[in-house]
Amino acid sequence: MLGSRDYARLIISAMADGKPKSAQDIVNATSLERSKVWTALSKLWRAGLVLRTDRPVSENCKKFRGRHGATSNTRLYHLYVLNGDSTEPQDYSIDGRRFVRFSSEYSDKRGSKGEKSKARLILNFLKDNSDRAFYSTEIYNALKDRGVKMPDVMTAARRYERKGLLYIRGYQTHDSCSPFAEGYLVTWIDSSNKDETSALKDAVAKTNQALSNKASTNPVVERVLAIRNTTIAESELGRLVSFNLIRDKLGTTENEANTAVARAMQLYPGIKEVKLFGNFRYYYHESSMNGEVLNAALEMAKNYIRMSKGRANRIGHNWEACVEWFIDKFTVGAEFRMQNHRNNGNDGRMDPRRITLHLIKSVGDRRQNAEVDRVWTVTPSVFAKPITYVLECKWGIVRRKDLDDFFNVLKWSTDFGVDTPEGRQVKNGVIGVFAAGAFEDIHIKVNGKDGTEGEKITLAQYASRLNVQLLRASDFNQKLHDRQVPKEVTVQKICRAARNENDVRRMLDAIWDKPENAVKVLSDAITANSDVYRFEEELEEGKGKEKREVLPTELPSTAAAEV
Repeated sequence: MLGSRDYARLIISAMADGKPKSAQDIVNATSLERSKVWTALSKLWRAGLVLRTDRPVSENCKKFRGRHGATSNTRLYHLYVLNGDSTEPQDYSIDGRRFVRFSSEYSDKRGSKGEKSKARLILNFLKDNSDRAFYSTEIYNALKDRGVKMPDVMTAARRYERKGLLYIRGYQTHDSCSPFAEGYLVTWIDSSNKDETSALKDAVAKTNQALSNKASTNPVVERVLAIRNTTIAESELGRLVSFNLIRDKLGTTENEANTAVARAMQLYPGIKEVKLFGNFRYYYHESSMNGEVLNAALEMAKNYIRMSKGRANRIGHNWEACVEWFIDKFTVGAEFRMQNHRNNGNDGRMDPRRITLHLIKSVGDRRQNAEVDRVWTVTPSVFAKPITYVLECKWGIVRRKDLDDFFNVLKWSTDFGVDTPEGRQVKNGVIGVFAAGAFEDIHIKVNGKDGTEGEKITLAQYASRLNVQLLRASDFNQKLHDRQVPKEVTVQKICRAARNENDVRRMLDAIWDKPENAVKVLSDAITANSDVYRFEEELEEGKGKEKREVLPTELPSTAAAEV
């Protein structure tokens, strides 16, 4: 077994070349345990045998994770170098970095190793202001100039809470506690002139005073009040409140929203629920809407559901998922751009590979933002400049106006547009990709550069002039047929048969893995999703029934589902 001297000799041997090295570099060179290397380096630095940088080196570490994009974080570490003459009192620099001997000035500023304890600073602040309670964010803002960081506040507060010096309060539910919007409430328990019970009662009273104009102690109560206020306000405006709107406003999960709605209807009997098409829940306040206004609001809600939840909308989203599956499957060596979104969509999360662009000028009905389906970058060779591709999908026939709008979105976006002496242009190295079921078969008359009447070109040629690539459904079908998938199975039929975007991806994965089962996968999906087709027929006919009513309809045939 190696002793401490053996570790020291191995580390000094690894540093013999005189080049600055980090602890991780020495671990890689010696294959020793990290903890042993870090302990030995600390002892060597204190003994004056090695020198260390006076401040940590900051390095941005970026790791490429294939189609999932890239992750990055900031790494802080020190560099070490051998001290050539241990009796030499002077420090020196290498590559602009200053290497110093051990001193409390350069050691970690934590606890008793350098400066005053940050935990003691937090405790003294609460003790000096024992007449009130503070949110954890308020404590941080008051002490951040003295080196206190946000995680330090609650770490110290929990430690002193266990010692009985502080009282901490948050949202209290039946079996858990969570912070308020501004953080936990923390206050000093002043037991100097009173018994512990009285001191704790005073601490609770201080938190009550802090909460009097802020938040409720129970999140369910807050949600119930928000539902009541929203329902009354919308009803006064002649509008119904959908369950999805309530969930988005509360910022909760579906189960939490269901609990809050049920409790609100129990406490406020004036809040009524109506179920449209047996699926979509809406709420209104009974005394705020008369019969005529209520009927008008119901018809407006039904029309919205027909447009947003109908067959065309489902197939359009399925087509987007189909194109995205092929892009993800066959785009090799690409780095996809990722973007965090607020909760959105049926599954509560929007695909992070869908990108929202900010526009400096409105394009059509897009005012400030426009969404594209994928953005990825490919570097063709070592010395070539990266090429960025931007994907737009649309189900149905694409016309010239659709191409013009897509091109203008790229041109007027802050990401891909640039101002030039000739006006606003798309940046070099940015290529648009437009995927559609079909493109309009027209000839476009274009003028020559001198303003004279020019030739007539096809839509594909026009797209090429805009530097936009066109992808057709037939291109994707050819990929499937090259995989020996039967010709009667097409991406169009998959999009029409699938229940949603996840179902499209599942079907394509199954068909790609076992092409001989493609027909069965498609027919199984048509059978399993018959309720979706029936519901869409109800929407189109306008014969949806309210809650507890059943429609005597038959299942659609396989042929009808495919059309």
